[in-house]
Amino acid sequence: MESKKLEMGSRDLISCLPREVLVEILSLLPTKLAASTSLLSKKWRYLFALVHSLDFDDTVLLQPPPEEGREELKESFRNFVDRRLALQCGCGSRIKKFSLTYLVTNNSDVVDERRWISSVVERGVLEVDVTLRPRWLGPVHTDEVHGNCFLPYHLFRSKTLVKLRLGTDTNVGKLPPDVFLPALKSLFLDTIMFDDQDLSDVLLPGCPMLEELTVVHKTDFYPNYRISSQTIKKLTVFYCYDFGIDDGSRISFDAPSVVSLNYTDYALYEYPLVNLGSLVKAKLDISYSKTNIKRPDLSGLLVGISNVETLHLSPDSTDLISRCVKHGLVLPVFNNLVTLSFGSKNKRGWKLLPYLLKHSPKLETLIIQGLDSYTGDVTIGLFQVKELHVVGYKGTAKELQHLKSLLAGTECIPKMQVEFPEDVVVDDAKMIQTRRDLFILVGVVSTDVAYFE
Repeated sequence: MESKKLEMGSRDLISCLPREVLVEILSLLPTKLAASTSLLSKKWRYLFALVHSLDFDDTVLLQPPPEEGREELKESFRNFVDRRLALQCGCGSRIKKFSLTYLVTNNSDVVDERRWISSVVERGVLEVDVTLRPRWLGPVHTDEVHGNCFLPYHLFRSKTLVKLRLGTDTNVGKLPPDVFLPALKSLFLDTIMFDDQDLSDVLLPGCPMLEELTVVHKTDFYPNYRISSQTIKKLTVFYCYDFGIDDGSRISFDAPSVVSLNYTDYALYEYPLVNLGSLVKAKLDISYSKTNIKRPDLSGLLVGISNVETLHLSPDSTDLISRCVKHGLVLPVFNNLVTLSFGSKNKRGWKLLPYLLKHSPKLETLIIQGLDSYTGDVTIGLFQVKELHVVGYKGTAKELQHLKSLLAGTECIPKMQVEFPEDVVVDDAKMIQTRRDLFILVGVVSTDVAYFE
């Protein structure tokens, strides 16, 4: 009996797992680590050939850049990718996800990445994540198949691709005119430049099932994008530089099916077209550019989102809108707005709040943050809000006084929630005191206390 227990204890229990389970485990590992298991035995060699997720990252070899032997390391990486793809192709297994991070320094590198991406697309890949890091400004090799596009033609004609992520800081060149991705539902573009209006005129029209689009731009070149799609439901646009912004900078949203919008940017000269007729939730984080555009026109943007039900305005956004109101901007009426999240960092921002509430006749929940920056000369007065949430509340006497001044003229708040920041210790005594203070000084009937444990 003891010998049997000893025998069981020394067995390789992992190898005894079903083949399907082992393949799933290997697919979750970095490809280089998963490939090393093929040295264990003949069984493991065949298992790796069935892995459905491949992740190739040359930064493992090239970061930090070696002083000597760089080309040898790149050649080693190329051979590794070629062998792995050949192995998968030889066993006929389908690749569900393909990730590639690759430093492009010459035309030979372009040929490599085109070949690798084409290989997985031809085998019915579902998800592609490509991060190219160009360190070369020469002309892209042009051929009959790919033209002068940085990426392979086959990528833009995939019948199986569901999710596509492209980056970073890359001018992809001229897209093929017949882009058609009939299964694509999610597209993420990280600092990708297109020729002319290829994003709106070529790529997006070729994605008839697209539901989620993310456009991130992290360089000082500002492209005048026109985002046009009849199918997108979730849209995220993130620009973080104002260096390239001038009086010609514009962006348009022609996306009548969008339900959720997350827009981060510097204020532009104008928003000529904002067609977001199905919008339910919007988050705006728009900053004022002190040097480039003195009088941005937000009217098109605000009118275009005025049917929203939930609106989040960052402190930078409220400061910007307040500046524009001072120079003649008339706020639209937000007839469907039920929940408003309002952040402010200065007196100018707080002055916008009463004006915004008057233009929100159906508002029920108000969320405020930045109470410590309240200046005391802005009051909400009587209003229809049923719930008031205060984010970043610390329970100081100063904050209580600010709340009392802000709510002057309001007889009673039916329900209030305060959310303490992570660095504040909240115990039972703190919660009891908070509820007592809010009831006595502000007239809150019911208070929920949220905190980090």
